[in-house]
Parts: sequence; C-alpha cells; structure tokens
Amino acid sequence: MKNATVRSIFLIWLGWLLLVIGFQALATARLTPQWPDRSQNWTTTETAKNDGDYQRDRAYLMEPFMNNQVAWDSEYYLGIAVGGYDDPAMPALSPSGWMIPNFVTHIPTVGYQSQILSLSYAFLPFYPMAIRVFALPLSLLGMNPIATATLAGVLVSALGTLAAMLALYDLSRDKLGEEGGLRAAFYLIIFPTGFFLAQVYTEGLFVGLAFGSLAMLRRRNWWAAALLACAATLTRAVGIALIIPMMMTWISTREWFQLDLEWSQIYHSGIPVRPLLRALLAFSPLFVFLVWKFSYLGVAFDFVEANFFGRGYLDLGGSFYSWATSFRSMLSFKEPNHSAYYFTEFFAMLVAIIAILKSRKNFPELAWFSIAVFLI
Repeated sequence: MKNATVRSIFLIWLGWLLLVIGFQALATARLTPQWPDRSQNWTTTETAKNDGDYQRDRAYLMEPFMNNQVAWDSEYYLGIAVGGYDDPAMPALSPSGWMIPNFVTHIPTVGYQSQILSLSYAFLPFYPMAIRVFALPLSLLGMNPIATATLAGVLVSALGTLAAMLALYDLSRDKLGEEGGLRAAFYLIIFPTGFFLAQVYTEGLFVGLAFGSLAMLRRRNWWAAALLACAATLTRAVGIALIIPMMMTWISTREWFQLDLEWSQIYHSGIPVRPLLRALLAFSPLFVFLVWKFSYLGVAFDFVEANFFGRGYLDLGGSFYSWATSFRSMLSFKEPNHSAYYFTEFFAMLVAIIAILKSRKNFPELAWFSIAVFLI
C-alpha cells in the first residue's frame, strides 16, 4: 500500500471524525428533540420518562465528557470496561426474570440460574476489554474512570474504522483501481449510519476486525486472518460468519486435496502439518464461538437475552413476524416518526441486498460473508 494512499485515507478519516464529533456537539447545543421519540413502542416508553431524560440515573451515561458519544448500549460496554460484568451499578436480572434497577449490590451464588445476573452479560467481551486496555495510558490524563473509558471507547471505535477503511481499500483496489479503492473507503464513513462508527458502540471495531481479516485472508496471511476473525467473533457473535470466506479460500487452495493425499501416507512421511494447520485456522472463528458459547459468559448471555431482551438464537420465525408487523405499521402512516424510522431500516436492507448481489462476481468471499451477516 502506497504511503500517499495511507496518508489520504488517514486525512479523510481524521476529517470525518472531527466533523462527526463536532456536529454532534453543535447540534445538541442548538437543537432540542421533541420527546417522546415515537419511532418504536419501546422508545416511546423510555423517552417519555423524565421529559426525555432517559439516561437519568444511568451512572455510565451521565458523565458530561463526550456525552454525545454514549447512549443506550454504551452503558454496558463502559460498565464492563470499568467495573466488570458484575458491576453493581448496572441493571440486573433476577433468577425469576424480573429486572432489578441499577445501584444494587449483586450477590453471586453457585450456578447462573440461582444468582442475580447483570444485564451486561448480554454483551460480548472483546470491545470492553479493548476499552480497558486503551484506558490504562489515558488514565494519566487525570480524568475520572468513566470519562477515561468513554474517551477510550471512542478511540477504539474510531481506530477500528480507520483499519476498516485501509482494509476496504486493499480489498477493492485490484478490481476497482486506485480511485475505486479510495471511494470504497470513503463510502464506508459517509453512509448515513456511518456516524455509529465514532460512538461507544461495537460497529467501528467490528468492521475493522472483519474487513482486516478478509484483507489478510486475501494475502494468504492465515495467522493474522484467523486472529482478527476470532477477535471479531468475540466483538459481535455474527463474526462467526467469517468462517465462510475462510473456508472458501482454503478450499480454493486445494490444500484439502493435498491433506487427503498426505494423510494416506502418514506412516511414511509424518503428519501433514501445514495443510492441517491451515484447516484448523479456517475453522478458528467456530472454535472460538463454541468456547464462548459453552462458557459461563455464553450461558449467562443466553439467559439474559432470552429473559430480558426477548431474543433467541436464529429465531427466524420471530424475525419474519417482526419484519412483517413493522412493514405493515410503516405503511399505515399513523405515526410519522414510526413510518420514517422503518422506511430508513427497510431502505438500508434493500441497499445491502443490492450491494451484495453486485459484489458477487468480483468479491465472492466478501459477498457470501455479507449474505451470512445479513441473514443472521
């Protein structure tokens, strides 16, 4: 990758980051939303409280420093980073499934079903762990732990986005040329929902890890690709879909054929280490996912997701029912906020489907990964 190109992408990224954060500060200083937010039933309920001050009494969302960059799920990422999964300042779930407000002392007992579980268990560990690592040197600035973690979270998200831009350029320049590769990187951050990449959310880190893994896979750097894929899986569980491009790439090398031949001669030439190792690396996202899934964190994740957030593993029936209900309510136009919100959602889904179909020919591994992510 040329130094001039890296410099261009860096400057584009830096300008975008300053504009997003600056615009958020300016907009919130000049404009006050009209509460409640009626885009969905739960947003109506939540933002009707305290005249829209839905973050009141949320310890990790009330810190004034960079407060525009935190909301909703940011609370859990910051809580895990600062106080761990069992931070008593976080909302929790009782064994019987009722919610316990925050600022309650959690008293863990033996077995996940006999203890109070923090809602933080519904979130994977890699992003909060990265925030904690970045917060260590930032603590020298003398800010309080929540402010330090917030700054660290924004930096992790932003640097993940920069890595994603560089990876997208690297993935696309052979087919699209120098200018096309730069456009691909630029489009990532200017998409209407691109502002999420600069918030205390997992999107920025996840795309950096996922696209970075695909870029390393393209270069046949299997160790780096596997490491990034495993980190992506522990950032968002959908990262397990990276097993598809990794398997496609491994199969295309025909090492599986070499493995079969060498295995038949194992007593003569020894274990076929190289092709076997690459096969294991291709499956690494699945291995990491299964280790997490059957660990304490994974079991607690399932319990909180099912009993509080109302979600299940690959609940296709429930998903299609929700989509159909949302689509009908969007077309009713009874509530403009509601219709506008779901129009944006369905329009983004349509754009995603078109982009996936258009990329199948030139970027088959990326396309199949995207299909899996979309469906999951």
